[in-house]
Amino acid sequence: MDKMMEHLTQAAKDGASDVFFVPGGPVSYKLDGQLIPLEGNRVSPQRSKAYIEQIYELAQRDITQFLETGDDDFSFSVPGLARFRVNVYRQRGSWAAVIRVVMFSIPDWESIGIPREVMELADCTSGMVLVTGTAGCGKSTTLACLVNRINQNRACHIVTLEDPIEYLHRNEKSIVSQREIAVDTSNYLAALRACLRQAPDVIQLGEMRDLETIRTAMTAAETGHLLLATLHTHGAVNTIDRIIDTFPADQQQQIRIQLSAVLRTVVSQQLLPDVNGELVPAFEVLQLTSAVRSMIRDSKNHMINAAIAAGSADGMISMDQSVLQMYQAGRITRQTALRYADNPEQMLRRMG
Repeated sequence: MDKMMEHLTQAAKDGASDVFFVPGGPVSYKLDGQLIPLEGNRVSPQRSKAYIEQIYELAQRDITQFLETGDDDFSFSVPGLARFRVNVYRQRGSWAAVIRVVMFSIPDWESIGIPREVMELADCTSGMVLVTGTAGCGKSTTLACLVNRINQNRACHIVTLEDPIEYLHRNEKSIVSQREIAVDTSNYLAALRACLRQAPDVIQLGEMRDLETIRTAMTAAETGHLLLATLHTHGAVNTIDRIIDTFPADQQQQIRIQLSAVLRTVVSQQLLPDVNGELVPAFEVLQLTSAVRSMIRDSKNHMINAAIAAGSADGMISMDQSVLQMYQAGRITRQTALRYADNPEQMLRRMG
């Protein structure tokens, strides 16, 4: 147990994002996109198994689900240190785990680079706001900052549905109910349906994973709630296409009409290495103006990117505009800007 705690303490104090216990390599953590070994020796299957048993002991969690299915997700806290989000899995017949380090305090949005246009979404009182991007790009942190701002400024009931819970929110002006999937409720869909009977003003949905969850989320947004959710997609257009394509072809036109009415904003984010080797976020923001709503209804999604590029007066930001601003401010290199641009040729011209 002492060695496990030593590794978690080191990772938390150094500001690492993830700790890896995978047989065949050393125990390592990820810091600013780089893997750094915490031990010189490779982890044997037996030692990895011992580490994972210690994780379950620390979390005071039953190991049965992992033994039966080969996968398990959960979180636990170490007082005075941090919260840890754990994914345990089998690989090559041995036990492995990846542990996400989540600090107790919710980060200051300005210090981590979330733009004002994104934080102003906390002023919304209804509709659907989506935060999208690949795994590990900071979606949960952005949502936590939005929920924290609502909690500080409005008297309402916020219900979060998470798998697992990452950031802990204390009641301030709002009441915050945090429900963990598989611990407090069976699944996202059941939790979301039950949530509608809990007098929520704001619902944070960890992920829209399937057709029924998406349908229920849209209904919740239609009936006057503010719904904040995530999707594993890159870019606003891909997000809209993904939602519509989830439904059978004969329902898609009706979904276009419904989505165009309830969707307020799509935020897409990615992490870029800055000049110091640290990871910093770039954001795309699509606001649903009347013109964009018409594009969704009329199956003209291909026109949305042009609307984003021309929509700065409406609070929109294209990904390439965000990346270019970071380059012009000297935060990222020319090579990084070109590598992460959606349109590298146009980026090159704009960079001169």
